[in-house]
Amino acid sequence: MEVSVIGSSQAKILRTDSACRELGLLGFKNGSGVFWRRSRISFGRSYGLRSSGVRLTLKAVQTEAIPPQKISRPRSRGGVRLYVGLPLDVVSNSNVVNHARAIAAGMKALKLLGVEGVELPIWWGVVEKEAMGKYDWSGYLTLVEMVHKVGLKLHVSLCFHGSKHPKIPLPEWVMKVGEHNPSIFFTDRAGQQYKGCLSLAVDEVPVLEGKTPVQVYNDFCESFKSSFSSFIGSTINGISMGLGPDGELRYPSHQGLSRSSKVPGVGEFQCYDKSMLALLKEYGETTGNPLWGLGGPHDAPAYNASPSSNSFFKDHGGSWESPYGDFFLSWYSGLLIRHADRLLFLASSAFGDSEVAICGKIPLVHQWYKTRSHPAELTAGFYNTQNRDGYEVIAEMFAQHSCKMILPGMDLSDEGQLQEGLSSPGLLLGQIWSACKKHGVEVSGENSSDAVARGGFEQITKHLSGEDAANSFFYQRMGAYFFSPEHFPSFTQFVRSMKQPQMHTDDLPSEEEEALGPVAVTSESGIRMQTAQS
Repeated sequence: MEVSVIGSSQAKILRTDSACRELGLLGFKNGSGVFWRRSRISFGRSYGLRSSGVRLTLKAVQTEAIPPQKISRPRSRGGVRLYVGLPLDVVSNSNVVNHARAIAAGMKALKLLGVEGVELPIWWGVVEKEAMGKYDWSGYLTLVEMVHKVGLKLHVSLCFHGSKHPKIPLPEWVMKVGEHNPSIFFTDRAGQQYKGCLSLAVDEVPVLEGKTPVQVYNDFCESFKSSFSSFIGSTINGISMGLGPDGELRYPSHQGLSRSSKVPGVGEFQCYDKSMLALLKEYGETTGNPLWGLGGPHDAPAYNASPSSNSFFKDHGGSWESPYGDFFLSWYSGLLIRHADRLLFLASSAFGDSEVAICGKIPLVHQWYKTRSHPAELTAGFYNTQNRDGYEVIAEMFAQHSCKMILPGMDLSDEGQLQEGLSSPGLLLGQIWSACKKHGVEVSGENSSDAVARGGFEQITKHLSGEDAANSFFYQRMGAYFFSPEHFPSFTQFVRSMKQPQMHTDDLPSEEEEALGPVAVTSESGIRMQTAQS
């Protein structure tokens, strides 16, 4: 399949063309000549990136000048700005842009759809790979220039964590430090280490060649600010600060969870590395409970167990409601909050004068939310139970640093969850949103999965409408599936629903103009979609 749109400002003939109908280009004529209006953009035919067997090439559409009185003025319903995440490995471990031509074509397609911008993950393990203070921004600079050229906005996520899929580890020099000092990593009760990020217990301990992790993160941010100064505040209009595993503010309590289990487990507390145990011991002695500071809860279940499998999380009579439970959970959640406080302060200090939105992301740990103890949230570090609101203090801390909160899971509904897991993403979203509203924190939404389930787009639209709607939404994530026939038409319809133009009366075509129908435009520039031949 090949679709071409060709136009010329010299053209005087109007014609109907199915390709132009798909692209939503309408041509009208009046007494002063011909003018053009794009009413909609819909790629009704399948296309995708190279791995899906489809090739997409786009060139900018050029039209003749439109008289000022004829310009349509689209207004985004609700004012929600939509961003699409670029592939996690858009910049490879060797610091080059992966599939650069396909990425450029994809971004042009997003621009035509009316998407505000893209989100770019910048990995600590790629930029500062070989040695502390040795930064290589080359791949990301190339990518940012591509975004600038297309005319999209860019939201940058600074990733101080690693990824398994695709495999992007922490910097090589950090991993070498960890070989000699394993206490820089989170550790569970069985001694299993999580090497996807550093333990927050060493935030202010000089474990990285004489520097603390917070100092190293600050140097990274300063280098980024210097290297991208010409783009920050213009093309780059938002920066997310990585706060933990997968960039989220939480403990890696999920590291031992089985993906094959239908009913999710509660996870495990991550407080058994040397540094965490030292802080727990100190807290016990400070509060007059030295014996309580000798280790984590002995009666907490294993990763894949249910809350009732042991006594700590039981709804009635569980240790979580005891004085010891309050002692431990207050300490455990308090460390997480102080970690976020340090990093958001760092981000605000580094970028506060740059006219960019500063963000942090928290997880939506909705499993077992309908129990009294909320065990999955407790192991992740959120002291949120039926008796206690654990998100008030977090929203207040975000507000103090003038940071926006990125909240995932807006494609989820309670109806789509297994009843056995007693999950409620809807109720949890409502609780967090209420805390943010109370403290004046702006919320940006995000979907939970690359493959949005049936009804997911409708659920997102529902969350993005109304008085308390998010001001922006990050759709995750561009790739072969994103541009597939199974997905892209639905995404296109979703964008249309969020950015439906409203025409002023003086912009509406007359009956004569309507009768002409859609037309093709001619010029040297155009758009071409072509299915790759196998």
